[in-house]
Amino acid sequence: MANGTTMTTGQHDQATGTTELDDFDALTARYQRELMAHCYRMSGSVHEAEDLVQETFLRAWKASAKFQGRSSVRTWLYRIATNVCLTNLEGRPKRPLPAALGTPDQLAGDALEENHEIAWLEPVPDAAVVVGERDSIRLAFVAALQHLPARQRAVLVLRDVLRWSAKETAEALDTTVAAVNSALQRAHAQMAEQGLTEDTVTPDLTREQGLLLDRYVDAFWRKDVQEIVAMLKADAIWEMPPFTGWYVGAANIGDLIGGQCPGGVEDMPMVRTTANGQPAFGLYMKLEDGSFAPFHLQVLELDGDRVRHVRAFFDTALFTAFALPAVLPAGYRPGDPVPDADPAVAMTPAPHDVPACGTAPLTDA
Repeated sequence: MANGTTMTTGQHDQATGTTELDDFDALTARYQRELMAHCYRMSGSVHEAEDLVQETFLRAWKASAKFQGRSSVRTWLYRIATNVCLTNLEGRPKRPLPAALGTPDQLAGDALEENHEIAWLEPVPDAAVVVGERDSIRLAFVAALQHLPARQRAVLVLRDVLRWSAKETAEALDTTVAAVNSALQRAHAQMAEQGLTEDTVTPDLTREQGLLLDRYVDAFWRKDVQEIVAMLKADAIWEMPPFTGWYVGAANIGDLIGGQCPGGVEDMPMVRTTANGQPAFGLYMKLEDGSFAPFHLQVLELDGDRVRHVRAFFDTALFTAFALPAVLPAGYRPGDPVPDADPAVAMTPAPHDVPACGTAPLTDA
């Protein structure tokens, strides 16, 4: 975890006579990314987390004159952020992924149902959070957190991720140590049902896994379905919110990509990024003018030398959040220099006659 040493308000900088709260711009810069990680774990949304962090700093600025230094500034900020998150979560449904909806997996060719009423779990860019917190930020762990009631979620994050004592956690949540311990026990039991703990993090990519990802990009560009299937585990899972269906099995996923995804040969370049401490790719789709528009963001979970889980998010607003280009020029090929993202350029949606995977058969261009 990122447990940076901080100075409390009672610890003045001897050279300047100031404290952390005297320079709010520096305070914001110092804690922005770790508070972003905290709010994302609580909310499951990169966009909501950004707003929650800003609300945290606003409340801290308004209350800074009352800060008495009984804890570090960092601890104080986390207390504010946690309560901002709990207020935000009141009355809101949990953010799921398709496999968590309780519906059976589907076969390629089954009709897809798209549901924009569900508040789906979102990925978060590594650049937006403290990288050292990757072990508690990966998608599987954050998805498992979504199964917990909000206060249990807060207790587990404060106790297991931030390593706060039961007493510190109770004070932050205005409850008792006994209530904290009980909530933590229930949270652990729920997480065990999901087969996940905060310690089951995937280590850094090996050289072989790096080569696997290069092959993966190339296979999508050539639309070599046989090669894609060979890189998947036999029991691999494919999800693609906001579509409620999900797919199990390498051969089944291959049928989905081969027969029901709109892109043909050299239609689908990918741009590499990282999300939730995991390899990720912005996949683009070729337009009539030869340029490539954002289509979906894939986040991959690897298991040894195979891909275990692919979550393809059909929300092109994520391309902006991940600082990915709004368009790739005609003639672009994988390996070419990636254009800089221009926030002033409107995101080009996929054309209306290009369906998402699973909605219509297609032929290679």
